[in-house]
Amino acid sequence: MIEDLLRELAPQVLGALVRRYGNFAAAEDAVQEALLAAATQWPEEGVPDNPRAWLITVASRRLTDLLRAEQARRRREDTAAARTLPGGWSAPAADQPVGASDDTLVLLFMCCHPSLSPTSQIALTLRAVGGLTTAEIARAFLVPEATMTRRITRAKQRVKDSGLPFRLPRAAERAERLAAVLHVLYLIFNEGYASTSGPDLHRAELTAEAIRLARMVHRLLPDDAEVAGLLALMVLTDARRPARTGPDGALIPMAEQDRGRWNAAYIAEGVELVTGALPRGTPGPYQLQAAIAAVHDEAPTAEETDWPQIAALYELLLRISDNPMVALNQAVAVAMARGPQAGLDLLERLRHDDRIAGDHRLYAVMAHLLEMSGDHAAAREAYEEAAGRAMSPPQQRYLHARAARLTE
Repeated sequence: MIEDLLRELAPQVLGALVRRYGNFAAAEDAVQEALLAAATQWPEEGVPDNPRAWLITVASRRLTDLLRAEQARRRREDTAAARTLPGGWSAPAADQPVGASDDTLVLLFMCCHPSLSPTSQIALTLRAVGGLTTAEIARAFLVPEATMTRRITRAKQRVKDSGLPFRLPRAAERAERLAAVLHVLYLIFNEGYASTSGPDLHRAELTAEAIRLARMVHRLLPDDAEVAGLLALMVLTDARRPARTGPDGALIPMAEQDRGRWNAAYIAEGVELVTGALPRGTPGPYQLQAAIAAVHDEAPTAEETDWPQIAALYELLLRISDNPMVALNQAVAVAMARGPQAGLDLLERLRHDDRIAGDHRLYAVMAHLLEMSGDHAAAREAYEEAAGRAMSPPQQRYLHARAARLTE
C-alpha cells in the first residue's frame, strides 16, 4: 500500500533533508508537503521507480523555497547586518543526486539530543521517526494534545539552535543518549502492538518500524546487552501477533491463542538474543522483559507456562524499575502461580497509585482475577469499568464480551 510505503520512507527522507540542509523544523514541514503530494499523485500516476528519491527531490525543492523566503525576510528585517540563516546556509541544488544511505538512525540519535529533556526526546522521535500523530503521543504521555504540540515545537527549535552536526554521535555521547533511544523504540513498538486508538488492535507498520530500527541499533552496538534485550523483547512479543486476533479482528487472549500460528523464526531469534545477553552482567529491564516473553513463547501450551519463574522474573524487574505496569503484570503472574487472591492482594496496592489508578488495564486484570476466584458479579462490574475506560474499540468490544459471559 502507498500509505505503508510513505510511512517507511518518511524518516529516511527527513534524515536526508536534515543532513543536507541542517534545518530540522523546516525540513519536517517540507517532508510533510512531499508526502501529501505523493499521496495525491501516486494513486493516479503510479509509484515512481525510485520513490525515496522522488520524495527527497520534491521535499528539497519545497525546503529550498522555504529557506530562501526566510533568508529574504531576515534580510529585510536587518539589512544592515545582512543576516544569513543559522550556520551560514546556502541552498544546494534541489535536484542534486540523492545518496543511497539511510539516515534514519542518525535522525534517531539527533532526536535524542542531550539539550532536550527525556520526555521531549521521546516525543520528538515518536513524531519524526515513528510517524505517530501528536494526538497519539499525547495519549502515551497522558497529557493534552495542545501540551504535546508545544513540547514538540520547542524540541524542534532546540535541535535547530544547537547547531549539532548531522552525524552519529561519538562513543561517549552515544552512551548518554542510548537509554532515551531505547525507550523511544519501546514506545513505538507498544503503540503498534496495542494501539491506543483506531479501529484495529494493532498497527503492524509501527511494530515493523520499531523492530527495523532496533535491528539498526543492534548492528551499531552488537555488544550492548540491553540493545539485544530490547530487540529480543520486540520479536518475542510480535511473534504472537498472527494469533492475537480472530477473523473478525476480535482480541484473543494469550491463553486461548493457537500457538501453531506464532512466528517460530521470531521466537528462535528472540531466545537466541536474550540467551546471549543475560550472561554479560547484571540484566537490565529490557533483558528481563525479554526473558519473561521467552518463557511464555517456549511453553507448548498455556497450561504448561512456568508461572513461578515468570513471577520471580517480575520481582527482579520491580527491584530495578518502579513501574506500575510491571507491578500489574507481576500481580497476574503471582495469581497464576499462587492463586487469584494473592494477585488481588497486590492489586489493592495499585488502586492507590495515581500513575495507574485510572487505567483500564488495572480494572481488566482485576476483573480477570475476580472471575478466577468465582466472584462473577464483581468481575462483570470490573470488566464493564475497564471497557468504559479503554480507548481502543477492539479492547472495548473484548471487555464488554467478557462481561456479557458472566451472569449475576
